[in-house]
Amino acid sequence: MSEKIRWGIVGTGGIAQAFAAGLSVLEDAELVGVASRTMESANRFGEKFNVPNRHVGTEALAADPDVDVVYIGTPHSMHKSDTLTCLNGGKAVLCEKPFAMNVAEAEEMIESAKSKGLFLMEAMWMYFFPMMRRVREIIASGTIGEVLQVQSNFCFRAERNPEGRLFSPALGGGALLDLGIYNVALGRMVFDRDPESIVSAAHIGPTGVDEHSSIIMTYDNGGMATGTQSISITADAGASIYGTKGSIKILPGFWNPDRIFVNVNGRSEEELVCERTGNGYNYEAEEVMQCLSRGAVQSEVISWELTLANMRILDECRRQWGMTYPMEEA
Repeated sequence: MSEKIRWGIVGTGGIAQAFAAGLSVLEDAELVGVASRTMESANRFGEKFNVPNRHVGTEALAADPDVDVVYIGTPHSMHKSDTLTCLNGGKAVLCEKPFAMNVAEAEEMIESAKSKGLFLMEAMWMYFFPMMRRVREIIASGTIGEVLQVQSNFCFRAERNPEGRLFSPALGGGALLDLGIYNVALGRMVFDRDPESIVSAAHIGPTGVDEHSSIIMTYDNGGMATGTQSISITADAGASIYGTKGSIKILPGFWNPDRIFVNVNGRSEEELVCERTGNGYNYEAEEVMQCLSRGAVQSEVISWELTLANMRILDECRRQWGMTYPMEEA
């Protein structure tokens, strides 16, 4: 690798642009390549973010010798194919969440990285915010005692467009993969193990995607994590973690926090604030670069097993609903 770690991005939509902006605050990162379905889109992106190498299609970016690592910022349904293409081109990969459409796809992606000795990580940016690291430290210290309840919501009312990403089954639409992954990931982060049981219910809308759902995950100590996700309603997007000695409240949105309130033994709440650098996407990129610099093929924070564990919960929810995606029915 060159002295700087050279990034490529697949996709030119909002999430890809946000990631590109995040990279700009990292001195050791250089954005050198972008791929889109059309050269017009790639050129617009390239001009906006000063990207020299512009490609049509993922294969062209995967073959670009100037690129060390690729961020996949395409719709959910394309994550597997785009990731495999980049891995086959010898590139390390950071793939946007949800990592894949289901566990089977995720396993195929991980096996490919493992066989090639290449780095691969799910872009669960929530885990890398300084404030979320602080939350983990508080829980581990026992300050709030044994955690018995986690509650979180990620709900917003989306404009109803049957062909849009959120409402199209073919694009992995619905609230679960887009929003519910954060509720599931938060529960996993706090309890740090698989749940004993999962109970979930959903409203399936007219286009065939889950528009509103709730998940209850129970744990071997009697703990529970409950999450609600919706593209039909707007709700308080906060999270609360309750232990036997106190609680942590994470203000909206809990997936990219800068401020929390800690209450111990009923005393007045203490406010903790972390000033963020950049827009937050830089934190996950920094983790990737640190892993690459030491030759690691996976992150200790977002390991392959953690990604698979969360995907298994998402699969189980859909099994209980009786909902499948078109590519699973072929």
